[in-house]
Order: sequence, then structure tokens, then C-alpha cells
Amino acid sequence: MRLASHPGAREKRLMPAAKARPAPPSPARPLSAAEIRAFLDALAAANPAPRTELLYHDPFTLLVAVVLSAQATDASVNRATPALFAAAPTPAAMAALGAAGIGRYIRSIGLWQSKARHLAELARLLVERHGGRVPAERAALEALPGVGRKTANVVLNVAFGASTMAVDTHIFRLANRTGLAPGKTPRAVEDALIKRIPPEMLRDAHHWLILHGRYVCKARMPECWRCVAAPWCHFSPKTPAPPARPAPAPRSASSRQRA
Repeated sequence: MRLASHPGAREKRLMPAAKARPAPPSPARPLSAAEIRAFLDALAAANPAPRTELLYHDPFTLLVAVVLSAQATDASVNRATPALFAAAPTPAAMAALGAAGIGRYIRSIGLWQSKARHLAELARLLVERHGGRVPAERAALEALPGVGRKTANVVLNVAFGASTMAVDTHIFRLANRTGLAPGKTPRAVEDALIKRIPPEMLRDAHHWLILHGRYVCKARMPECWRCVAAPWCHFSPKTPAPPARPAPAPRSASSRQRA
């Protein structure tokens, strides 16, 4: 995704090549400003205090968790990180653990060997360049191994309260499918979302959209029948509710006796 000269290009060299991103769904007609606000108001009413599903204690453990979540599920990361954070709760402790030591805790996560190397070097640089603290500036974050634009956006949003938009596969799909912010690339979608979402809603919108894409506006079959934002979504035709399962037949008296 990034050119070799871009900060964070080491991530591309160290990690195995990712599979080609599937083509986005045919973009829906863009939502109007009023429809965007109504769409997000509906998500806000359903989830008034959204937050990341990654487990973390502070900006450093958040950064580690987000790096580990690349091409992995939050659930798989959350199964591994409690023991890792207990062993290495600070950048200095993580650097001392080294790639081999880190690897023992994260073998269940995809691409764990590359991620272990990233985390060991990342922790070392945090100690050497930033006094053991996670920087709150994008350029400094993206200069760390394993940290690209999406990871930096998550850390800036969650740890430092910035109104950033990290476009993962869920947001990319949802933005095109619904008409919220159609775009051909993650960066195009990110820029469109930042431009189109009301500023006061942008920070929480990052979480609303990720969670909505993960659990409702799913890739294979969006669950439109239970989507609170469906009245303002331009995806068509909407997915109908699945047929109700027939109730089990009542057991006869003779079968109950045999049981």
C-alpha cells in the first residue's frame, strides 16, 4: 500500500505480502448531509459510548495491541496480550524481552514472527527516542516499525482523543455499500469520511462504523433487517430477515415417559 520512501515502509518489507484487497462493493449513491447525520444519530442511540474491543491499559499497550491486530481478529489478540502485558508492561520491559521472548506469547496470532520483531524494535525506539512514552504525533508514530497510517489513526483516536478515522476492511466496505463515503482506496474513503461526517461526531464515528461493519453490515450478507440505520442507507435491495425456524413439535406423553 505504501511507497518504500513512506514512513513505516519497513512493515511492508518485514511482513509477508498481503493478499490483494477485494474490489469494493459497487458504491451506492452518496448520502446527503442530512442522511449522514441521521445515519450516525441512529448508531449513536444504539451505542452511546463506543470503544475499541482491544484490551489495553495505556497508550503503550494499546499501540502493541493494534500492531498485533493487523490481519488478525481482535479476539485472537485479546487472548494473547494479557500474558504478554504482564511480562512486559512498559517499552523498556518489552525491549528487554526481545523478539524471541515476545514471540513466545504471540504464537497464536497470524504473522507472529514479523510482529515480534516489530514490537521489539518499536519498544527499543520508544525508549531511545521518546523517553519510553508513545508519541502523540502522526509522523513520530508512523516512523515506528509496524506502524502505518491505520495503526497511527487508531492510537491517535483512542489514546489521545484525536478525531481520526482508521479505515479497516469493515469501514471500507460499509462506506461504499451504504453511500456514506464511497471511495476506491482506504485513503480516499478516510478523506471522504473526515470531510462528510460532522466534526463533533467524528471521533466516535470511528468506533460506530467499525463495530457496525463487524457485526451488522457484514461482508457476505449484511443484516439489513436489524440495522438501525437502514432507513438512511442507500444499499439496495435490502437483505430480508431470515425465515423463522419452526417451533419444535411438542413431545407426546409416551415419549416423555420413555425419556
